Amino acid sequence: MRLGGRVALIAGGAGSMGSVVARVFAQEGAAVCVADRDEEGARETARTIVGAGGQSISFALDVCDAQSWDEAVNATEKTYGRLDLMVNLSGSNVRVGFEEQTEAMWRSIIDVNLTACFVGIKSVVPAMRRAGLGTILLVGSLASIRQGAGSPAYGVSKAGLVALTCSAAAAHAKDNIRCVLVSPGHVDTNFIRGDTEHSPNSWETSIDNPENYEQRRQATPLGRLCEPEDIAKAFLFAASDEASMITGSTITVDGGAGL
Repeated sequence: MRLGGRVALIAGGAGSMGSVVARVFAQEGAAVCVADRDEEGARETARTIVGAGGQSISFALDVCDAQSWDEAVNATEKTYGRLDLMVNLSGSNVRVGFEEQTEAMWRSIIDVNLTACFVGIKSVVPAMRRAGLGTILLVGSLASIRQGAGSPAYGVSKAGLVALTCSAAAAHAKDNIRCVLVSPGHVDTNFIRGDTEHSPNSWETSIDNPENYEQRRQATPLGRLCEPEDIAKAFLFAASDEASMITGSTITVDGGAGL
């Protein structure tokens, strides 16, 4: 198994993408703490993993709160004795342009998408030092490689993750800790389909609207939207020993949409 003996903390692990990443990591031998503000969703993902013969616990995590991160790390170490993988899949966006975006929207998106990653890294690094190695995996987007006329806070936060990944990689290489950014393209998840607190969608923005779906599909040269499983495989590679010399890098999984 590619992650046998490893222990992972997956923030946003109850979401459409995070739950798939959690299951894939568990299938490959990792013990997984599924952490999410959606406590019941996190429990359900953990139950699914355990029901399939894997190891998993759940934790109610507020990614914007340093104490909550510390408590999640402590719970993981207490249960499994170590922590050497962290994936942060939490995300937020409000799909309005520059003129319509308010300061409150800006702060909320930056807090969830960028500041929470910094806070999470600060929390997991001591545990990874104790384990003797670690891998930190963050989620970017097309906005990490090109900025457009959409939500300015979303673009800034995702571009900022490129710099944060490099900074964390450079700071912690001496501790045998890697940091990698996985940047998906158009992924068919509730983030661009549903209408939620941290990712509100209307008929004008949701891919439930066939015109929006087709627009995103046509913007992807390989001819289809990404599925969560496509992204989970990239995270699995980045977490595995196969990627042991990859750090400070961005892995783009977008079907060519960023070309």
